[in-house]
Amino acid sequence: MYIIIVGCGRVGSQLARLLSSEGHNVVVIDKNPAAFERLGAAFNGLTLTGGGFDLDLLRQAGIEKADAFCTVTDGDNTNLVSAQVAKKIFKVPKVIARVYDPQRAHIYTALGLDIISGTILFAAMIRDKIIESRFSSYLIETKELGVIEVEVKKELIGKAIKDVNVPSEFLVVAIRRLDGVIIPEPATVLKSKDVLMAVVKVGSLAKIKDKLGL
Repeated sequence: MYIIIVGCGRVGSQLARLLSSEGHNVVVIDKNPAAFERLGAAFNGLTLTGGGFDLDLLRQAGIEKADAFCTVTDGDNTNLVSAQVAKKIFKVPKVIARVYDPQRAHIYTALGLDIISGTILFAAMIRDKIIESRFSSYLIETKELGVIEVEVKKELIGKAIKDVNVPSEFLVVAIRRLDGVIIPEPATVLKSKDVLMAVVKVGSLAKIKDKLGL
């Protein structure tokens, strides 16, 4: 993919290094040329100095052929304007914007942008660790579903996946075993030390925990 990242702070530089290491074509834009030092010597993408909504600079960055545009600067206004330019003017298929102020998240959403709110995400992750350490309700935006890890103990050993799943409430989607990760069939039999990765309806969490002896 051809991806443009605006902002070379900790998040932007880490994202750029990750995507570049996976073989994607990455362009990083930042107003401060010194910020590109965070990318390290192994980064083989393109860096451009300037603003994320400078039309000429964006064209130089190749935005007209970009598959994705991510704006992750430390300013909500900059991210909002840059994302709008990428989406409305250049019609980039996938535009993602970072937002710091949770109260402004609805503005981004109303404009049809995909948003990542570090404030909301971090708070939700801490909440999940406090309340239910192996459960996350933030991974699915509607909050109606969550993802939970279940360690297979004696009550579950020898049972088949079809006997563990609860229609419309609990579905095992993967099993982490000592020799790797598998996607189970309904007849897959659980073994000692298996760890189940399952999607669960948040409203049924207490019921499922009781059923599985958690």
